[in-house]
Amino acid sequence: MHAVLLLFLWVGVSWQNNEPTEVQAEIWDMKVQDAAPPAPTPEPAPQPEPEPEVVKTPPPAPKVEAPPEPKEDPEIALQRLKKKKLEEEKAEKLEQARLKKEADEKLAKLEAKKKADQKAKEDKEKAEQEEKEKALAAEKEKKKAAAEKLAKEKADKAAREKAFAAEMSRITGNAAKGSTGTAAQSTGGRADGGYAAAIRAKIKSNLVYGEQDDSLSATYVITQLPSGEVIGVRKVKSSGSIAYDNAIENAITKSSPLPKKKDGTVERDLELVFKLKEMH
Repeated sequence: MHAVLLLFLWVGVSWQNNEPTEVQAEIWDMKVQDAAPPAPTPEPAPQPEPEPEVVKTPPPAPKVEAPPEPKEDPEIALQRLKKKKLEEEKAEKLEQARLKKEADEKLAKLEAKKKADQKAKEDKEKAEQEEKEKALAAEKEKKKAAAEKLAKEKADKAAREKAFAAEMSRITGNAAKGSTGTAAQSTGGRADGGYAAAIRAKIKSNLVYGEQDDSLSATYVITQLPSGEVIGVRKVKSSGSIAYDNAIENAITKSSPLPKKKDGTVERDLELVFKLKEMH
């Protein structure tokens, strides 16, 4: 209907816009006259617009109501509700069981980890305690060995002093009876070259030292009994090498008793210089 209405409107407008064809005629007169002005073109009369066609709206279709649903049997509805409730309770129990299982597994893992950590801690403490006990035992053993060594040294020193006192008593007793002066010879004077060389030679035979350094030289004072037994070693000048100093002291101790002079006497305190280049 709208298309037809638009077609009528277009035709009407086109028709009104068409201008009428002009007809012109010439009139000849012998007299010279001014041409009359052309008559004005009449305007076309307006055409009435066609009335729009009324579009009729079709009436709405009648509403079709759905047939009422049949009413459910109350007994069946009750059974259905009971079944649904049982299924919900069963699902809830299963969910609770699952959550409880997960909680138990987490608790078991925590307990296992706690036990493992506790065992590791106990093992570490036990190992540390054993190390401490070993260290204490070693320190105790070291102190015991040091005490035994000190006691032995004291006992040896006491025995040497006792022997020295007995020897001095014997010598002084002999001097009082008219001895020729052995006591004075055994404790005084400087050592002659042969006597010192004999002592140095014996100490050299007991020296254990493998390094070669001719600049090393150590000085010691040796205290001995009239029998030549060494009762004291005192370092006067170090060689600068602890190893060489210890080797000289050990060699002196191993060399006891030391050689005597040709007349059978000894120097109670004898100072000797031990040069490594002379001890090879």
